[in-house]
This record gives sequence, C-alpha cells and structure tokens, in this order.
Amino acid sequence: MIKLFAKSAPHSSSERKIITFSVIIAGLLLLADQITKVLIDHSFKLGESVLVVNNFFSLTYVTNKGAAWGILSGYGWLLLLIALAVMAATIFFMRWLTEGFNERYLALSMIVSGIIGNSIDRIWRGEVVDFLDLHIANYHWPPVFNIADSAICVGVCIFFLSNILRASKKEKTGE
Repeated sequence: MIKLFAKSAPHSSSERKIITFSVIIAGLLLLADQITKVLIDHSFKLGESVLVVNNFFSLTYVTNKGAAWGILSGYGWLLLLIALAVMAATIFFMRWLTEGFNERYLALSMIVSGIIGNSIDRIWRGEVVDFLDLHIANYHWPPVFNIADSAICVGVCIFFLSNILRASKKEKTGE
C-alpha cells in the first residue's frame, strides 16, 4: 500500500512504489490532456463556447501560442527549451527536491506531465489548445486553460504546501 503523506528512503521499495504510482498518475493525466484536446479540436470550431454550468463553467475552444496569459507568444521554441530544461532539472534533482516525501514525488510528476502535455501541442500544433473556462457572469478567471495547465498548478500547490508544512532536512542540517 502507498502512503501518500509518508516518507520513503532512497532506493527503498516504498520509494519505488511512490515513483511508480506517480508516473502512472502523470501518464493518466497526460493521456486525459491529449484525448480532451483532440476531442475539443474535432468537436468545436475555434472560438466556439458551450455553457456547461450557468454563470460558472463553459467549454471554450481557444489556442495560445505562448505560456500563461499569452506570455512569450510567438516564442514557442524558447518555451520548448525552457520546458526541456525544467523537465531535465526536475528529473535529475528529484531526490533532492522531494527529500523523500511521497507527496512531492507526485507533485513533481504532475508538473512534468503538464509540461509534456503542453509541449506536445507546441510541437505538433504550433500552439496550445485550451478549453476549460471558469467564470462568474462575465468575469473569467483564470484565462481558458487545459488539463496540462491544471496538472502543473495542482502539482506546484502540492509541492509548496508540502514544503511549508513539513520540516526540511536542509533547515535542520543548515544546508
């Protein structure tokens, strides 16, 4: 059994289990991201919106050539290089970043999954497909997003909460 809020020793069976679990969750998120993007692309016209929950949630097909809020729009190659660097650093420093805390393995795997999902769009489409639109009346926040964006945001939140709520080895040893 995997204890999500436990700690795993390096190279232990519990570490292997949490890494396997995290990779499976990340793979499922990546699959869901890509399937939903294909479904939206084939079922909606660009700019089309369908209200799902009145004054709260719509499916709205938009694309984004940049990062969040269109930052670095038109610089897809730079965003891909940044994504590759973040993924490589995350994987290379995984043990150091997690400090053995299981929820951090899951968080980092979710972040990498989201990065891969949006990178696939940038490579194959030249832009990212977004379709989840939360709003209250005419106020939309955040901008339209997708499952990959959600995986990144949830992963970052889990990682930060874990770092805030758990004592760090680095603090204790002065590293």
